[in-house]
Amino acid sequence: MPQADFYLIDKPRFREQPLLLVCELARRAYDKRQPTLILARDFSQAEALDELLWSFDEDAFIPHQIAGDDDDADTAVLIAPPGLDTPDRALIINLRDEPCARNCERLLEVVPADADARSGSRERWRAYQQRGYTLAKHDM
Repeated sequence: MPQADFYLIDKPRFREQPLLLVCELARRAYDKRQPTLILARDFSQAEALDELLWSFDEDAFIPHQIAGDDDDADTAVLIAPPGLDTPDRALIINLRDEPCARNCERLLEVVPADADARSGSRERWRAYQQRGYTLAKHDM
């Protein structure tokens, strides 16, 4: 049964730069040798995440790229803006407003600190619940 984990941003450093949490989640996945697909909200978010993954921790090297090259399948962390067709992976980090419809074993949702922005996460929670996902919530 697939699992969906919701990471609720709470710590000041994640409130100031929510993509730092995405980098931390990608690092954990890479350390566990889990190929990861990050579904970016738009191309500018994909570019920002691509840039931040290079610089967020000087001791961490996480092989990653924005989808669209021939070596996508070999890249540990693949960042996919909308409109690019990419293969499913066992671990997906969803940054989009709509529920992820892809097949995966584990799905990570990053929930903003802003109360207005959290309403969409409640809808995604219900959608995954209806699809039979095991659900968990983590305060970050």
